[in-house]
Amino acid sequence: MKKDMDEAMIDLLCNKAVFGLTDAEAAELAKYGEDADSSMDSQALELTAAMISLAGIDKIEPMPAHLESKIAANAMNFVGSNAAADPVEENIFTAPRRPVQVESEAKGSMWNWLGWAVATAACVALAVNIFTTRQQTIISEGPKPSATQSVAPSLAQLREALIAAGAEVRRANWGKGNVKEIEEISGDVVWSDAKQEGYMRFRGLPKNDPTKETYQLWIFEDGKLEPHPKDGGVFDVTADGEVIVPIKAKLVTKDPKVFAVTIEKPGGVVVSSREKIAALAKTETATS
Repeated sequence: MKKDMDEAMIDLLCNKAVFGLTDAEAAELAKYGEDADSSMDSQALELTAAMISLAGIDKIEPMPAHLESKIAANAMNFVGSNAAADPVEENIFTAPRRPVQVESEAKGSMWNWLGWAVATAACVALAVNIFTTRQQTIISEGPKPSATQSVAPSLAQLREALIAAGAEVRRANWGKGNVKEIEEISGDVVWSDAKQEGYMRFRGLPKNDPTKETYQLWIFEDGKLEPHPKDGGVFDVTADGEVIVPIKAKLVTKDPKVFAVTIEKPGGVVVSSREKIAALAKTETATS
């Protein structure tokens, strides 16, 4: 590094080693001529930046160990070889009696030392800036602390809440239909006209194969089982034991008298033939 290298040139060299230069910066650096083109200056700064990067910056994907070791070894060898190649600094005892030359070399040596110190400090500052910036980015992109998330209530909890709401709720107990294979069926239905909400609870309703058949609820408002009851939605049973299913009435339902569950083709039907009735339930008087 020549003694006429100033801070602007050092900044440009550091930027070149760490970030690369824009066209305008490259043109500015070119004005320094040989001082800016010194292979030792350029390579040393680049190796310094690489070493700092390897040592201090968290890597998302780790570099292969052999490659990282090679870069570190090359950097150390380069710095060592250039240090060995530098001429021994003359002092007032060993230098020839050349007052002008001694002063020039002493100043040059001081400038060399000072220039490299400033350059190294600049690279360290840049590396620290990169490190802290990346750390801040990683922190900002991480998962945000979430507030206490409310857990969705289960169907059993929703059913109990409907019963406890105080509105009039109709109840009906399940009994067997006309399917011989389904004998031991029990459970109940709760329904609120005011909320247009209800739940079915089954015990003993067999699991079905959704690719072959499905269960479908029908709601009768006429105790005589009118030919066109209201569709209460289709559902599948995928587990043994007690099953709770929400009622999905397609139309507003008032004062239901009978609930029936039939076995239909996948997706359900518009009008049921009622050939396979899995369960029947007759409502009781509404209670509040």
